[in-house]
Amino acid sequence: MAKDHVITAIDVGSSKIVCLIAEVDEEGRIQVIGVSSIPSRGVKKGVIVDIDQAVDAFSETIESAERMAGVQVSRVWATINGSHISSVNSQGVVAVSSPDGEISANDVARVTEAARAISIPSSRDIIHVVPRTFVVDQQSGIDDPVGMSGVRLQIETHIITGAATSMKNLVRSIQEVGLDVNDLVFAGLASSYSVLTDTEKELGVVMVDIGGGTTDIVVYHEGAPVYSSVLKLGGKNITSDIAIGLRVPLEDAEKIKKFVSEKPVEPALSNERKKKEGEEKQEEKDEDMLDISSLGLASIQKVDKKFLVEGIIEPRLEEIADEILQEMKRSGYEDLTPAGFVVSGGAAMTVGLERVFADVLDMPIRIGKPTGVSGLIDEIRASDYAASIGTLIFAVNSDDINESFMSSIPGLSFGGVKRITSGITDFFKGLLP
Repeated sequence: MAKDHVITAIDVGSSKIVCLIAEVDEEGRIQVIGVSSIPSRGVKKGVIVDIDQAVDAFSETIESAERMAGVQVSRVWATINGSHISSVNSQGVVAVSSPDGEISANDVARVTEAARAISIPSSRDIIHVVPRTFVVDQQSGIDDPVGMSGVRLQIETHIITGAATSMKNLVRSIQEVGLDVNDLVFAGLASSYSVLTDTEKELGVVMVDIGGGTTDIVVYHEGAPVYSSVLKLGGKNITSDIAIGLRVPLEDAEKIKKFVSEKPVEPALSNERKKKEGEEKQEEKDEDMLDISSLGLASIQKVDKKFLVEGIIEPRLEEIADEILQEMKRSGYEDLTPAGFVVSGGAAMTVGLERVFADVLDMPIRIGKPTGVSGLIDEIRASDYAASIGTLIFAVNSDDINESFMSSIPGLSFGGVKRITSGITDFFKGLLP
């Protein structure tokens, strides 16, 4: 990789669209130099529902990040999400091609390609083929077989697939902005790159990324992903419940949810102090009412904090946790994840989530914060940037950092309007004396 190689990630979420631009040095260290985040448009539950609105949103966030970074980008890595995402584990076997039995990178490519040969409907396409482990002859548990000697090479892989139409619509939307797409990255997998530790992956852990419209689940066992899925529940469901329960607009409900999640819930005075002052009952009554006048909402000035948290927010969190529990039972790995659950995403910061999840899932819970990058980290240290940062890390670890994902999709082999226009301009410039 060239020194100070510039990479760009776009996290396409249901609540917001994030663009990160980073420089990568020759040692693979990532320094974020441009950050932009805007409310999502044209995206619902992780998929494109209005290409024109999505194109406008992509263009706005990319241009904003470019201005901050002082560079112009031409290609991106983009997250993909939605309930159409599913996974399967597959095997591939090939004979080692070298006469002396030494395994080469070409053998690894061939066995990986063999593992891709799974039966899927024509309406679906493969997003990732993630190697889990290799077996050389009878020796198992090999991470990298290149350079080893053997006759038979086998690979165990985790394959993530998605709806072909959703993939095409996402790529086409980015293409309309004038950018090439290096690769699409499943948002849940991306989050695991920036949040999970190697120890957690080896022990067995569940990565849960709760976005606005969806909840991504990726199960790791013995250091590699073994199960991936997406639930149709997210932070917007909590917001809708607040809007209905308090009879306020959705925009106000979102502000209230963030306000109560950021505000400490502990009493301002201890019970002993209250008794001493003889004002316990009155202060408890006052404490139950949360003053939200600082939000400047026309619809409401105070809310009953107990009703808001215990009556509205926590029941929905319990539902999300129960759906995750049922999904774990369907995966067959519910007893193979002693490291518990690591939760990221915008909704991970919701008040009461850690306690409710611990009660329902009956496992250790950790709120994950993204790591692995430097630069503008104050802007992106929160858990809702886990997928964005993880996409940058995925890009740096990608073998095809300079290849285009578009060429594999019929009808999307060209770059966007800006890219085509630039090429035509360069052509005519080349004709000038």
